[in-house]
Amino acid sequence: MAFTAKELSQNENFLSAILRSAHELMAIYDENPRIASIFAAQQRWLLAHAGYALFLGYPDNPAPALYTGRFVDFAVKHKIASRNTAAAFLKEMIAYRFVRPIVGSSDRRITLLEPTEMTSEYLARWIYTHLLVLDMLDGGDRMARTTASAGSVLRMQPMIAKMILDSESLRDPGVTFALFNWATSGGVVMDYLISRISKIDPTSDKVLIGAISPKVIQSQFMISSAHLKRLLKQATDLGSVGWVGAPGRSSFWLSRNFVAEYWNYQAEKYAIVDTAYQAVLGLPDYSAQSSEEFLARALAISA
Repeated sequence: MAFTAKELSQNENFLSAILRSAHELMAIYDENPRIASIFAAQQRWLLAHAGYALFLGYPDNPAPALYTGRFVDFAVKHKIASRNTAAAFLKEMIAYRFVRPIVGSSDRRITLLEPTEMTSEYLARWIYTHLLVLDMLDGGDRMARTTASAGSVLRMQPMIAKMILDSESLRDPGVTFALFNWATSGGVVMDYLISRISKIDPTSDKVLIGAISPKVIQSQFMISSAHLKRLLKQATDLGSVGWVGAPGRSSFWLSRNFVAEYWNYQAEKYAIVDTAYQAVLGLPDYSAQSSEEFLARALAISA
C-alpha cells in the first residue's frame, strides 16, 4: 500500500531515510554540477519535470511532444515561470546537451526536442533514490520491481510531474524552505545543511549540525560569497539558522521549524513517488489520485 504524506511525516525512521536522499543528491552534484543544479532551485526543478513529462505525454494533453512554444505556454499556464524565464531555461538545457533536436522530425514548422541519454539516466537515479528510501521504511521491493520492468520509470514520471505541479504543499512548503529552494543554488545548500544532521534532541528547538565552512560551500556548490551570505542572513533573520557562538567559528544550528518544513516537504514528495509507483507497478486500487484515463495514458507511453 502506498504511503501517505501524513504517515511519512509521522514516521520516526523517515528522517534517517531522507538524510540518505540528501547524501545521494550531494553525490550527484559532485559528479555533474550542471545537471545537479537543476535540482538546486524549485523553479528549475519544476521546469525540468514539466519538460520531461511533455516529451513523454503529460496527462490530459493531446499527444507527447516537447518544443519551445508548448513548453513556454505550459510553464506560464501552470505558474512555474515567465515566458522569458522558461524559454531561457530550455535554451540552457539545449546548450548543455540535456535535451536535443529530434533528427528526422516530420513537422518542419517546429523543432521537436528529446532528453539525452544522460538526462534520462539522472532522472532514473532521482526516482530510484526515492524508491530505495521507501523500501527502507517498509522492507518493500519497489526498486527491484522497477528495474526489472522496462520503461516503468518513463511511465511514472508524467504522473509524478502532474502530482507535483498540483500539490499546494510542494509549491508553498514554508517560509524558510521557500527562501532556500527558490534561490539560485539555494536548494542544494539546504540539502547540504540537512545532510549534516546526525541526531535531533527532542527537548531542544534547535538542531545542531556542527561547524560549517562558508568557503567550502561556495566552492562545492559554485555559489558566490555575497549570495551565500545574503541567503544565510535572510534565514538567520527568520530565526531559522544560526551559529551557537562566533559566526563561522562555532557549531551551526537549524531551527526545528525549518527541519519540520523540510521533513513535511519530503513526505509529500515521497508519497507522490509512491503513488505513481503503485499506479504503474502496484495494485490498481492505489491509483486513486489519478483518473483512469490518466493511468491508461501513462501506461501506454512506452508500450
